[in-house]
Amino acid sequence: MPRSEFVEVSAAVLQRPDGSFLLAQRPAGKIWAGYWEFPGGKVEPGETAYHALVRELHEELGITVGTAYPWLTRVFTYPHATVRLSFFRVTAWSGELHPHEGQQFSWQQPIEVAVAPILPANAPILRALELPALYAISNAAELGVEPFLASLQASLDAGLRLVQLREKTLAREELRVLAQRVVTLAHARGARVLFNGDVALAQEMGADGVQLTSAQLAELKERPAVDWCAASCHNAEELRRAEMLGCDFALLSPVLPTRSHPGAPHLGWEKFAAMAAGSSIPVYALGGLNRGDMQAAWRHGAHGIALLRQAWVS
Repeated sequence: MPRSEFVEVSAAVLQRPDGSFLLAQRPAGKIWAGYWEFPGGKVEPGETAYHALVRELHEELGITVGTAYPWLTRVFTYPHATVRLSFFRVTAWSGELHPHEGQQFSWQQPIEVAVAPILPANAPILRALELPALYAISNAAELGVEPFLASLQASLDAGLRLVQLREKTLAREELRVLAQRVVTLAHARGARVLFNGDVALAQEMGADGVQLTSAQLAELKERPAVDWCAASCHNAEELRRAEMLGCDFALLSPVLPTRSHPGAPHLGWEKFAAMAAGSSIPVYALGGLNRGDMQAAWRHGAHGIALLRQAWVS
């Protein structure tokens, strides 16, 4: 569909430090009255999506945007129109929330949304908000199994909530033993575990999902039967393929030069941003990063960062 046939809309995910976000109920007299949605509104001619966001939040909520990060883009067809929603995560604002249009507000948590009904276009956004900003990739091969497990437990106790088990050099039985221990540790602390490339092992061990390799991404005709499915991508074509397959999120790499591949080509932040722009699923930045790169990742459209060695540095 040509871009001109979309109704362009900017939508805000206002997030507080505790992870809660704001939903607004559409007032009486509007189409879909009574449904809950993320606040925002139509992009006017000559406006960018960001400027429309700033204007709409001031008009609708009475607040002034301080910090807003580009995030996801969803296209949804309602009976009356096809809308293209540009979502921003708004983490800082000034002014007191005031319902200028008489709507109701409610602060919610991603895994326990207590208001209904939700506007259909916004339902996938709630699932995306369950994902934390940090995605840690295992490194037992370098650290040793026991030191890695000790570091994993400390990280989980400190709040880590998403882990990828990626140990390509371990023998199958050693991997099974490690996998069971990782899943047990993570689940006891409310964290999710995805296994790299091994759908059968993930299902056997009760893991939360799978991280598809780029080769699997190219070959699969349908999404594996797992709760969470992610994909490893290195270019825009693979990222679009991950969307079409129905993946929940993607890794896009390498962003910066890496220790494991010195001198190899890397994306850089601007190319990363160009590839991630318009993605309908969350994209994690991976490659050559450390914890201090989180803000840069957000500014360039990433959901967060994925770390290998740096994830286990205290």
